[in-house]
Amino acid sequence: MSDEDRERWDVRYAERPLPNDIGLPRDFAPFAEMFPTTGRGLELGCGQGAFSVWLAQRGITMHGLDVSPVAVRRARDLAQDHGVADRCHFDVVDLDDGLPAGGPANVVVCHRFWEPRLAEEITARLAPGGLLAICALSTGRYGVSSGELLATFPGMTVIGSGEGDGTAWLLAVG
Repeated sequence: MSDEDRERWDVRYAERPLPNDIGLPRDFAPFAEMFPTTGRGLELGCGQGAFSVWLAQRGITMHGLDVSPVAVRRARDLAQDHGVADRCHFDVVDLDDGLPAGGPANVVVCHRFWEPRLAEEITARLAPGGLLAICALSTGRYGVSSGELLATFPGMTVIGSGEGDGTAWLLAVG
């Protein structure tokens, strides 16, 4: 990602308030019981960290990655404010360079972020029986095409998927 893109995201996050309500993103809310309560998790494009904080509140040790230093700083503050800073670790990472090294994750989440070049690395990082939760924009320059998420992860057991209202989502077990 270019410095210009990183700066654009920094400005965007600096203008947003920290989330007041920590909860599961709307598309995944009906499947709350499917999300693990122990183990390790990885969030790609974590933004201000709300999804990671929610998972940490359930008992998961989360590692969130985002290209924006502003977003990562705010995610750390959010975890601190919600008493889960010991289970949330956030790092500035340009995912255009791939995933950083790390062990298997019991849950991998990508909310409003999707980079198809990471699909093989995501699959490799997911622990056997681990949960994959992706919600991507389906419009605009970076939007996923119809059926793309399902086609990208063909060997997984699909729990749920959908498309509409400008997003596409997939919840699957590896």
